[in-house]
Amino acid sequence: MNFQVTVLKILVSYPRGHASMADIKRDMAILATSGREWAERTRRLAARVPDLDVFSQGLVERLDGGWRITDKGRAVLEMMEARPEFEPPQASEPVRGSFRQTDGDPLALRNQRRQKRRRLRRAAVAKRISSAQ
Repeated sequence: MNFQVTVLKILVSYPRGHASMADIKRDMAILATSGREWAERTRRLAARVPDLDVFSQGLVERLDGGWRITDKGRAVLEMMEARPEFEPPQASEPVRGSFRQTDGDPLALRNQRRQKRRRLRRAAVAKRISSAQ
């Protein structure tokens, strides 16, 4: 989990962007134990602003026993969450029996091999059924 991004996300969810330290700690604990999805999401967002430091960059200020997100902090968070302008086109339906380029992705290769084995098993079962009749 990326601490910097999590702080921004917590603060932006509060009225006027201000939360007490007790609230921040409680929310941080909840998010830290919420699973891999949150950790992956904050890492992805943090990758868009590699040198993020919420205090030295003036994105968050210490105020009244808590922290408050600044307008600059809100702008940076919005920029991090913005969808990229270019999204690769998605295939509407995969072509059966063809294999696409996987660039060495182990999961994709494993899925391709699994699909091939399933097709071969189905063909063998169909052949046995037709020869038994």
